[in-house]
Amino acid sequence: MTIVNFTPVPALIGGALIGLAAAFLLLAKGRIAGISGIAGGVIYPEQRGDIGWRVLFIAGLVLGGFIYQWLGLGAGVEQIQAQVGKPMLILAGLLVGIGTQVGTGCTSGHGICGLARRSPRSLVATLCFMGSAIVTVYIVRHLLGASL
Repeated sequence: MTIVNFTPVPALIGGALIGLAAAFLLLAKGRIAGISGIAGGVIYPEQRGDIGWRVLFIAGLVLGGFIYQWLGLGAGVEQIQAQVGKPMLILAGLLVGIGTQVGTGCTSGHGICGLARRSPRSLVATLCFMGSAIVTVYIVRHLLGASL
């Protein structure tokens, strides 16, 4: 495996910003920064007046990448291309969505926020999705011979 564009300082800053955002959301709103739950709350609001912060949070996720690139900090990442076709991307997205429903949360909710709160349920969920990711990569790369 070759690591391309290894950038530890931006990765550290990004991780710290994710942690600060998660901590701020927990302190300010009493909510966990799980993206699937935040996005799901836009589609199916839990209570009246609960959509605004969710839309702003998701917009910040999307705009953050554009702003990072616009500031010239994303040098060398001018274009990212998927190695698979659109049908496979759609299937993958659907499987991720199903997984977040089955696992009652996503990697950010369980892996970042849940583990930080020492949640046993989040530990089990994180071990499950990391284990399944490892098995999937092994099957695709070594047994099927794909070079993704």
